[in-house]
Amino acid sequence: METQGRRSFIAVVAGAAFAPLLTWAAAEFPSLLDHFILGCDDLDRGIDFVEKHTGVRAAFGGVHPGRGTRNALLSLGEQKYLEIMAPDPAQKLTPQIPRLRELKEPHIVGWAVHPANVNQLVARLREAGVAFKDPQPGSRQRPDGKVLHWKSLALNDDHDGLLPFFIEWSADSLHPSADAPKGCRLVHFGAVAPQPDDLAKFATFLQIDLPISRSDKPALQATIVGPQGQLTATS
Repeated sequence: METQGRRSFIAVVAGAAFAPLLTWAAAEFPSLLDHFILGCDDLDRGIDFVEKHTGVRAAFGGVHPGRGTRNALLSLGEQKYLEIMAPDPAQKLTPQIPRLRELKEPHIVGWAVHPANVNQLVARLREAGVAFKDPQPGSRQRPDGKVLHWKSLALNDDHDGLLPFFIEWSADSLHPSADAPKGCRLVHFGAVAPQPDDLAKFATFLQIDLPISRSDKPALQATIVGPQGQLTATS
């Protein structure tokens, strides 16, 4: 696991060229966005909430063994999907569960991008002195019995949850967007922050074209359009 601090990383990105915020304002969502997660205290409540606003009902995806959660999925287009996540009553309590139990209405609790190669990303982060958790394997059994496999990497400092984790799907795993219920599209995914320039430097170093604007409090914002309406969610 990487242990170097954030200070050396700031020194690296401070000297790197980065796109002005006005340039990014034209982008509606990060081009490498894989999925974002709506957390809720109850999975059925989360599914109903999304269907009420969009007209499309997410399908049960499966459980995350050892993590205490289960999910439902909704396609947002090619290689993009929405994950609704809630506690799994059949699993033991994990550190993530208390936070989810507080969410009576869904809120964004995380998002992921898919880099071209996680190992190359590791090398870049290590060279820049960015602290991160070693890539971890993950899996989920679908209702049809097929098992999806991936590995993911998380930064130690995700800027109050505004920066993503990184996911690389195994070659033999069908991307969830391919067969999740369709009919919705993502029209916006971005962040607001008190110091948007600082966040922009981090995002650019990570090669993430995240739309960013200024706000007193940090938050993620997303808008999904469906056949019967629109859903706007925040973290």
